[in-house]
Amino acid sequence: MTKWLEGPALDDDVVISTRVRVARNIDKYRFPSRMTVVESDQLTEDVLRGMRDALNDNYRFIRLRDISPREQAAYIEQHLISPHMVRRKDISSFLVRDDEKATIMINEEDHLRIQTLFPGFNLKDAWELCSEIDDKLAEHLNFAFDESWGYLTACPTNVGTGLRASVMLHLPCITMSKTMNSLIEGLREIGLTVRGLYGEGSEAYGNLYQISNQVTLGESEGDIIGKLNKVVYQIIKRERNTREYLKNNMGLELENKIYRSLGILSYARIMTSKEAMRHLSNIRLGWEMGYLRSENIRNIFKLMIRIQPANIQEEFEKDMSDEERDIARAKIIRDYMKELEG
Repeated sequence: MTKWLEGPALDDDVVISTRVRVARNIDKYRFPSRMTVVESDQLTEDVLRGMRDALNDNYRFIRLRDISPREQAAYIEQHLISPHMVRRKDISSFLVRDDEKATIMINEEDHLRIQTLFPGFNLKDAWELCSEIDDKLAEHLNFAFDESWGYLTACPTNVGTGLRASVMLHLPCITMSKTMNSLIEGLREIGLTVRGLYGEGSEAYGNLYQISNQVTLGESEGDIIGKLNKVVYQIIKRERNTREYLKNNMGLELENKIYRSLGILSYARIMTSKEAMRHLSNIRLGWEMGYLRSENIRNIFKLMIRIQPANIQEEFEKDMSDEERDIARAKIIRDYMKELEG
C-alpha cells in the first residue's frame, strides 16, 4: 500500500505529492456516460491490447465490478483511482503499475485517464512519465482529436491538452495564520484551483490542499506545468516563512499544540479520521520545525492513508461500523506512536 510514496522526495517538508493526469478518448466509441456494458468491454479489450503492444512495464488489471465496494474505496483513499470511477462500476476498470507511480483508468469520465503520481514536488518526472505513456498508447489507439480544439473530452473544461497537473501541499501554518482563504482567491484569479484531500468536493483534512490547473484549452502542456511549478514554489516559500514567523512569535503556543497532539495520539482509545488527521498534521509540523526528532515521522502521510475508513477495514478484512473503525484507528495510531518512542 502507498508504494508511490516511497523513494526520495523534493521539498517534502511542504509538498506531499505531485500528480499529472491526461484525459483521452478513443474516436470510434461513445463517451462512457452513453456507453453500454458491451461497448465498454469492447473498448477495454482494445485498451488492453494497446497496452500489451505499447508498454513493457508490469501492470495489474482490475475491474471495479469484480471487487467489493470496500476495496474500491480503499483504492480511492490510496489516490490510485478517482472517486468518479465508482459511479459506473459496471463499465470501469484500471491498470496500476507495480510501483503505483502510474495508473490508467478506463471508462472514468473519459475513456482513459492516464495518471502519474510521485512523492514530493516533482512535476518534471511526473509529466515526462505521463507523456511517455500517452505517446506509446497513441501509437496503438486512435484518440479523438480536432485540429482546432485539441483532444476531445466528455467535459468541456478538459478539452485541449486534456492535462490536469496537481500538487498536494501540507500548509498548517498558512492555515493557522488565517490567510488560506486569501491565498485560494488569489490562485483562482490566475486559473488555479484548490481542493481537499480527495479532489473536488472534499475537505482539507490534516491541512492538506491540492492545487491544480483549471484551464486546459488555449495553453500548452509546457505552459500549464510551468505556471503551476512557479506558483507552488512561491507557496512553499510562504509556508516556510510563516513557520519561521510563528516559531519566533508564538513558540510556546505552537510547541504546546504539537505536544498536546502527541499525547492524544499516544493514548486515545477512540478517534475519528477527521480528529486523527488534525493531530497527525500537528506532529508532522513538529518534526519539520525540529520540536520532534524521530525520523519515522517523515512517513506520517502513509499513516494518514492507512487510517482512512476503507483502508482500516481492508487491514482488518471485515466491514466495520463507525465506532469499530474509530476504535481500530486509535489502536493503529497508538502502536505507531510506540514505534516513534522506540
